[in-house]
Amino acid sequence: MTTIVKEKLDAQKLRGGYYTPKEITDFICKWAITKQTQRVLEPSCGDGSFVEAAIKRFLELGVPQNKLFGLLKGIELIKEEAEKSKKRAANYGLNSTTIINNDFFNYLSSANGDGHFDVVIGNPPFIRYQNFPEDHRDRAFKMMNDIGLSPNKLTNIWVPFLVLSANALNRNGKLGMVIPAELFQVKYAAETRIFLSKFFSRITIVSFKKLVFKDIQQEVVLLLCEKDTTSNSGIRVVEVSSLEELKNLKISVVQKSEVKTLEHDSEKWTKYFLNEDEIQLLRGIKSDKRIHRLGKIVDIDVGLVTGRNDFFMMSEETVKKWKLQPYTIKVVGKSNHLKGLNFGDKDFQTNSLDQQHTYMFLPPNKDFDDLPLACRRYIDYGEAEGFNGGYKTGIRKRWYITPSLWVPEVFALRQVGDFPKIVVNNTEAASTDTIHRGKLLGNHKPRIVALSFLNSLSFAFSEVIGRSYGGGVLTFEPTEIEEIPLPILLNSKINFAKMDTLIRNRRIEEVLDIIDEELLIKQLKFKKKEVLMLRGIWIKLSQRRQGRKKG
Repeated sequence: MTTIVKEKLDAQKLRGGYYTPKEITDFICKWAITKQTQRVLEPSCGDGSFVEAAIKRFLELGVPQNKLFGLLKGIELIKEEAEKSKKRAANYGLNSTTIINNDFFNYLSSANGDGHFDVVIGNPPFIRYQNFPEDHRDRAFKMMNDIGLSPNKLTNIWVPFLVLSANALNRNGKLGMVIPAELFQVKYAAETRIFLSKFFSRITIVSFKKLVFKDIQQEVVLLLCEKDTTSNSGIRVVEVSSLEELKNLKISVVQKSEVKTLEHDSEKWTKYFLNEDEIQLLRGIKSDKRIHRLGKIVDIDVGLVTGRNDFFMMSEETVKKWKLQPYTIKVVGKSNHLKGLNFGDKDFQTNSLDQQHTYMFLPPNKDFDDLPLACRRYIDYGEAEGFNGGYKTGIRKRWYITPSLWVPEVFALRQVGDFPKIVVNNTEAASTDTIHRGKLLGNHKPRIVALSFLNSLSFAFSEVIGRSYGGGVLTFEPTEIEEIPLPILLNSKINFAKMDTLIRNRRIEEVLDIIDEELLIKQLKFKKKEVLMLRGIWIKLSQRRQGRKKG
């Protein structure tokens, strides 16, 4: 589960603590179950919401209640939840063998002729590797290995549920599942994206403009996959505003939606929210040899990892209180500390006067007994509070020394709200790991790089390459920032100070107008309509992302 989602919800989901809304179970069953004779599997049936929706769908198709037995199989690990499912099934005359209280992966490996299924439906658990019971995990991972996949310690439990359920389908089978939207964008799901693109002929994704599960910021999508289709193979994305709109969405409307070419690669699927023309424009730019990746121009690295910010990070008042002025360094600790394109001494002083944590404790790299008295006193305080017992601090030779200190030429935002940017560092400040650090490669000048990044092309790719988990924030790892295409201004007379002022006043579209004209149209000879399309891609994806802010 992402760090955005509360850890307790992992356990809550494991024991069936929150359930799939009826609008979703009804829609998936209506899409997937179209014949009276289909055999249906629900691999993690919980309290039976999908089971009941499937039964009602069969009844709707004209299956007599006394003929339901054998059409549906539900698997549930948690005994209390399995009992709830059995009660629901019993309401329609189905006996207890319809629901099996077992680990799904154990059930698959010992099915003993239970055969393949025509339809798989469900909402698999969302549990991190370390919370995935070891015996279940080992069994699931071995089964994934057997079909040529290589899960690792980042793999979430929904991944084996998805791919092994797919593998249990008949030749013309259909799969309809509620899946975290991180399928689109996280690295650990890259292999799953490739698997799905090759295993299924057509994939339909239904996404929501607002979060649909109460109390969590995890964005989900409905993943609708078909193995063999006679035409219209590829991928399509349908967006709805709410559960109410999903309830009224006709399957025929979904079937008529634009189908796009599905690439059999590990690239993120965020691009499939775009239309075919927009996707082809981005693909053409990726192969344009005039435009390099940002990583060819700037070496991006994580900021300082203190291990315990509540000990190491200080306000100016705290520094004075402990008499630690000689034993601290200046730092930038939050994205909103970087107001413009330039970070100078005046900016640092403004942050410091606001009593922001703008200093980091960094004593001499010596044994405790050789340190100045002020440092020893502060370290004694830290040990009394247990700050030396953290994961990072506990593995250091000297827990009070933060490694990898260097002052960057530029900062790059790790988490982005409205728009990304690169900021020139004109101070001696470093940054914590909430902000990435950059060193320029070659003869590139920091101001030119910062200005060049403010273009619609780089902004469009930022939204495709970054990751958003449902809270409205776009997040980048250093390698992801380095993947962003970055055309560089040549012989530019654009006024850096003016652009800095515009950025501080949040007038980003004025900045883009100026730099797009100079860089993309005049210098690189892009057509005006192509630049407008790139701007539209950025606006479309950023507004979609920000529309998922909680509440």
